[in-house]
Amino acid sequence: MTTNSLSVAEARHAAEVTPRLEARGLVKRYGHVQAIGGADLELLPGEVLAVVGDNGAGKSSLIKALIGAVQPDDGELFLDGEPVRFRTPAEARARGIETVYQDLAMAPSLDIATNMFMGREIRKSGILGSALRMLDKKEMRRQAAANMAELKIGLRSLSQPVESLSGGQRQGVAVARAAAWATRAIFMDEPTAALGVKESAQVLELIAKVRDNGVPVVLISHNMPHVFEIADRIHIHRLGRRVALVRRQDITMPEVVGIMTGAIATASSAEAEAQADVQAGLNV
Repeated sequence: MTTNSLSVAEARHAAEVTPRLEARGLVKRYGHVQAIGGADLELLPGEVLAVVGDNGAGKSSLIKALIGAVQPDDGELFLDGEPVRFRTPAEARARGIETVYQDLAMAPSLDIATNMFMGREIRKSGILGSALRMLDKKEMRRQAAANMAELKIGLRSLSQPVESLSGGQRQGVAVARAAAWATRAIFMDEPTAALGVKESAQVLELIAKVRDNGVPVVLISHNMPHVFEIADRIHIHRLGRRVALVRRQDITMPEVVGIMTGAIATASSAEAEAQADVQAGLNV
C-alpha cells in the first residue's frame, strides 16, 4: 500500500489529466487558529472523490473554501486549469459547481418541482412573466420530471410537498436538483447521514449515476463502508491538510482510519504534525 501518494502509474495518469477542480496550498486562519494549513485537493473528471477525516481535521473549512463560503488567506484554486476565486457560493454555482448540504436546504412545505427550481424559477412568457412575474409551474414540473427520470428517481407526484417524502426521497430530490444545474462538479456533505440501509443504498446509486453522467462528485463522509462502496479515490485529511491520497482498491478501511487518527504515519502526516506543533507554540 502507498499511503501518501498514488502508484507511479496512477500518478502519471493523473498528471496527464487536467483536474476539474484543483486547490493548491490553501490556508485559512481565524486569529491564531489555523483551520486550513496548506491544503491541496484535485478532483478529476468522471470520479467520486471521498474526503475523509476525523472531527476537527479541517474538512468543513476546506470544502467551504472550495465553494466560496469561506475566503482562504492564501493558496490557489483552479477550475479546468483556469485560475478562479469564488467570493460567494453563488459565484461557484454560476460556474457549474453545486453543493448538497447535510440539511438539504429545501423548503419542506413547497412542492418538489418548486424546490428543484428554487432561486432559478421559470416565469411565464410575455407580460405574465415580465410584469406580473407569474411562474410557469407546468414547465418547471416538466423539466423536474425529466431530471428525475434521468436519475431513475420514482416519485408519486412532483406536486407533493417535500415534507411528505421519506428521508431517502428528500435526499434524492436534493441530489437531482444539484445534478440538474451542475456542469463542473457536485459537493455532497454526509448525504447518507441519518438514513436507513435501503435509503442509503438508493442515495449511493444516485451518486454513481451522477458520476456516470459526467459530473464528478466530492463526497464528504464519515461512513467508511459507504466510502469504500462508491469512491474512486480517497483524500484523507488531518490537521488542516491532506496527508494521503489513495485509490480505494489500494487501501483498507483500518488503514484509512489509522491515517486519519495518526496511528499510521505518512510523510505528509509527519509534516502536518510538525506544523501543528509549531502552530500550538504560536498559540501559547
